[in-house]
Amino acid sequence: MKRSATLAAAVAVTLVAAGCGANANQGGSSNTGADKDTLVAAYSEGGKTLNPAEANDVTSDTFVVAAYDQLVTYDRTTVGGKPTAKTDTIVPMLAESWKVSADSKSYTFTMRQGVKFEDGSALDSDDVVKTFDFIKKSSSASFLYGMAGIDTVTAIDPQTVKIDLKAPNHLFLQILPMYSFSIINIDKVSAEGGSRWLDTHTAGSGPYRLTKWDPATEAVLERNDTYWGEKPALRKINTKFIGEASNRVQLLTKGEVDIALEVPAKDVDTLSKQSGVAIDSRASNKVLFFGMNNAVKPFDNPKVRQAISYAIPYDKLLSDVMKGQASPMRSSVASSTPGFTDAGYVYSHDLDKAKALLAEAGHPNGFTFDFTLGSGFEDWSDDAVLIQAELAKIGVTMNINKMARPQFLEALATKKVQSYITRWTSFVNDPGYHLGLLLTSDGTSNYANFNNPEVDNLWKQASTETDQKVRNDLYGKAQEIINTQAPWAYLYEYNIVVAQRAGVQGYTSYPDGIIRFFQLSNKG
Repeated sequence: MKRSATLAAAVAVTLVAAGCGANANQGGSSNTGADKDTLVAAYSEGGKTLNPAEANDVTSDTFVVAAYDQLVTYDRTTVGGKPTAKTDTIVPMLAESWKVSADSKSYTFTMRQGVKFEDGSALDSDDVVKTFDFIKKSSSASFLYGMAGIDTVTAIDPQTVKIDLKAPNHLFLQILPMYSFSIINIDKVSAEGGSRWLDTHTAGSGPYRLTKWDPATEAVLERNDTYWGEKPALRKINTKFIGEASNRVQLLTKGEVDIALEVPAKDVDTLSKQSGVAIDSRASNKVLFFGMNNAVKPFDNPKVRQAISYAIPYDKLLSDVMKGQASPMRSSVASSTPGFTDAGYVYSHDLDKAKALLAEAGHPNGFTFDFTLGSGFEDWSDDAVLIQAELAKIGVTMNINKMARPQFLEALATKKVQSYITRWTSFVNDPGYHLGLLLTSDGTSNYANFNNPEVDNLWKQASTETDQKVRNDLYGKAQEIINTQAPWAYLYEYNIVVAQRAGVQGYTSYPDGIIRFFQLSNKG
């Protein structure tokens, strides 16, 4: 309670407003959101980097989307009366139009005129070329660059840029709207010393300028009044970083923050009954799975992995932990993903079947293994305890080792963790994107070390297949193999839950889970 009171007081403090410079660690201000042109948002963590090509957490991504533009973006539609991203339709952003060659290997974009970066310099096709070269050399987005099949990027004239692909690629236009492909003022970055400067500064042309960023406490976004597009309704966004979920909930109910993320499932029903609070809960393609390192004994044996999949208490996870804010996961891609199939998925909570498979695998008396639990999400901890108890019933001892989230992410990246729980959201709602990153042998996020040459070949064939039905058949065959081989035990598909004050309007649900602040207004 002492910590909660301290945080509530911190939110109420008004800091001295800063200038709108590009240095995100200087100046900034905050208030309680009483002004209708200001919004206070509560996030669980403060982000890792402002570099669009290296960002890979929701907070960092949110700031990048606010401060940068991309060549193209996703359309919006309304589903059930709620604004929703229409990711299968790509619409202009910095590029006002484009043409595709007859062989689908060349895209020629006509750039919007009059666009300026936040430092006032003009944005043209040369900046696109420099940005794409920067992305190609990055440690993170370079994989997406390769997945998009990009061969060359050429400035034809200041307003025209041509992108040639190595082969027809259905993911190309789907990947371009991602924050990773934000157009950067590379000349500014170079003048300031290079990419390390970009980790803590912005150099974009977006609707907001990030004027303060302290990953431990808060960030401030100020409206970019020279923005080329429609001006955001909100002049200022104050983002508070509050690790304890109960504190985020408390501040929201007291009206001291306007919007809160990472709301625990157990609090959704209570919050929905609070006066002045609105809950937006929607099915998503965000999945949670129990990863088993396929390169480490005993999980190098598919029968062991299948046994674990039969031991998971699926119904308890959905009812006791997620309280109805999730749905069953029955394939390596989410059920809302085009091309989804549950072929090969045979798992249910069946301890007898689990024991039989362990015996076939040479472990009739079970075994002991290490499980790494990353901090930050209540459901992960609750899931781990329930799974641990079920595994004990079949003679399997699961040693839970807790790890702070930053260290957990670093450990996963080594691909040496024996087992873990993690979640994944495919920002491009396509099985090629999802499987390419997570379950191909070269996938940068294949932390389970799943390696199946047939899956790799199916994925490669699908990546250049222009017929969607044929492509989905190829992805379906890959899913069936993966479901049978069980590199993961599938836990559930999350609802994306955003809790907000009733006066906040314009929230649009995107697969990436990123809130576009420039689409919001605050009616108080």
